[in-house]
Amino acid sequence: MWGDEAYSQFVGFLKITLPLAALGLMSTVFLFARAPTQDSTIPYAEIEEIAREPRLSGAQVSGVADDGSVIAVNARIARPTTTGLSIETMTAVVDAADGTRIDIQSGGGEIDNANQTAFLSGLTYLQTSNGFEMETGGITADLSTGRIVSDGALEVQTPFGSLTAGQLVIETPDESTGQVMLFQNGVRLVYTPQQ
Repeated sequence: MWGDEAYSQFVGFLKITLPLAALGLMSTVFLFARAPTQDSTIPYAEIEEIAREPRLSGAQVSGVADDGSVIAVNARIARPTTTGLSIETMTAVVDAADGTRIDIQSGGGEIDNANQTAFLSGLTYLQTSNGFEMETGGITADLSTGRIVSDGALEVQTPFGSLTAGQLVIETPDESTGQVMLFQNGVRLVYTPQQ
């Protein structure tokens, strides 16, 4: 008789303590649960802006010019226009057929698909693999021929000194094996002898 009563009391005790223990375990799960570390929602204002103005991030365009130069253009942001692309923070690389490399950086510009032309605006920086470093107010590049023309005056650091010019033209003349840089319109050279 005593055994039955002790068993009943034990079962009654478990009926109370087990649900309480389960409740305690569940509360610790919720108590120690971490909030998300990063907001995974996109703000509505940003969604509306993307819908109004489509754009590409990290856009890349590349091709081969008639003279064999490989041209690659990268833009941080590109937006479609009626004639091509409007680009921000642009870099371009021209690998000429003769092995010369030209790196170009610009704040922005446009690519005209119909005319195969790139217009770089603002301060534009050019660096060649044979030691020329140039700054100008913008350039126009013909993507089909590889011809590059500065839109205005430029300052140049060369292996043999520094120069200023009203315009720069980089092109591959007919029946030539490499690109030619032509400085024109008031060229001023300060020659620094090699030591």
